Amino acid sequence: MASAEHPGSPDWMGDMTQGKATTKQEEPTTDPDLPHPEPEGHLDVASGKGSNSSMTTRELQEYWRGEKGHWKPVKLLFEIASARIEQRRVSKYVMYEIVVVQTGSFDSHRAVLERRYSDFAELQKSLLRTYPEEIEDVAFPRKRLAGNFSEETIRERRLLLREYLGQLYAIRCVRRSRELLDFLTRPELREAFGCLRAGQYARALDTLLRAGPLLEKLTPHCPAAMVPALGAVLVCQRELERPAEAFAAGERALRRLQAREGHRYYAPLLDAMVRLARALGRDCAPLQARLEESQLRRPGQRGVTLKELTVQEYLS
Repeated sequence: MASAEHPGSPDWMGDMTQGKATTKQEEPTTDPDLPHPEPEGHLDVASGKGSNSSMTTRELQEYWRGEKGHWKPVKLLFEIASARIEQRRVSKYVMYEIVVVQTGSFDSHRAVLERRYSDFAELQKSLLRTYPEEIEDVAFPRKRLAGNFSEETIRERRLLLREYLGQLYAIRCVRRSRELLDFLTRPELREAFGCLRAGQYARALDTLLRAGPLLEKLTPHCPAAMVPALGAVLVCQRELERPAEAFAAGERALRRLQAREGHRYYAPLLDAMVRLARALGRDCAPLQARLEESQLRRPGQRGVTLKELTVQEYLS
């Protein structure tokens, strides 16, 4: 996929990489950054048949059946590429390297992350609390009483964990769940935002640019989920004196918010973008007008800067 608006896009980083540092039924979510899911594939009905309001129920059903055949939702494959034994002073565990790639097209931003067996076990426990019926047939590799560090056990567990992730991803409500999203992205994002709070902007940016594409691939149904990460990228680029790259990140964030004036990032993003536009010598009047209109409608949002907002993310 080639558009910045589509998951897995090479344009997610876009200009931001120019200055990169070296380095039961599915329930609607209530998370403010995870709005009610849209049909996978971001189908825009208005761009299809002229006016659906004039179609009969049967015609609508036939139309949707036809359109579903053209949908190309994001499909991800999981591979446990390798495993290694970590020996610490008081503990010993196996670290598994997970590679996530998007199918259907060349994926230049495949994600590589590492998780312990205990991380998988915690994921399983949290999913059982939320989706006990949906995952009752999903096999989770149990921990053995002995022999957990033998080559044979580790090799077998790599295959079983790969199948486990694939089975979870095949379940729609689990694929869109906060639990799976946190398992795959939270450690890296928590590290990135921690570096941002510490003023380590180059390191934070590097981690954000590595974690961002996977976060985007996992949330095609809720574009606003990308906004905190993109806001953090803006802050890092701005602090590193790269206003053009910061502005590009802000544009992506605003596109994902669309007209959601009630979103907590909306006004702070606009304020940051107005300042960046002025610094770059660009026309800031449209952004300024949107900001003033938002402030009039929601006066309680005044005074909160984008940086103040981002440093509050992933505190726990």
